[in-house]
Amino acid sequence: MAWTETYSCDVCGKPKSEEAADWWLVWNDWLSPKQGDPDQPLLKVTRWNAFLSHDANVKHLCGARCAQTLMDRWMHASNEDLLE
Repeated sequence: MAWTETYSCDVCGKPKSEEAADWWLVWNDWLSPKQGDPDQPLLKVTRWNAFLSHDANVKHLCGARCAQTLMDRWMHASNEDLLE
């Protein structure tokens, strides 16, 4: 029995094909500017990576338009709602 992985864009729902080259991965992170200051939220974006794509906290994006849509949502979300 063969194992098949399927991914879809977390913004538009488009399924990822084997030939798809312009897919991206996105996740939240935090930066501590200096001790005592509150942590600042970060949005990290990287090109598709098969190993990273398995992380439960990573969002899958099919291209620049969906990356921009997700970034816009992230910029307007409160810290509690980031990429949920």
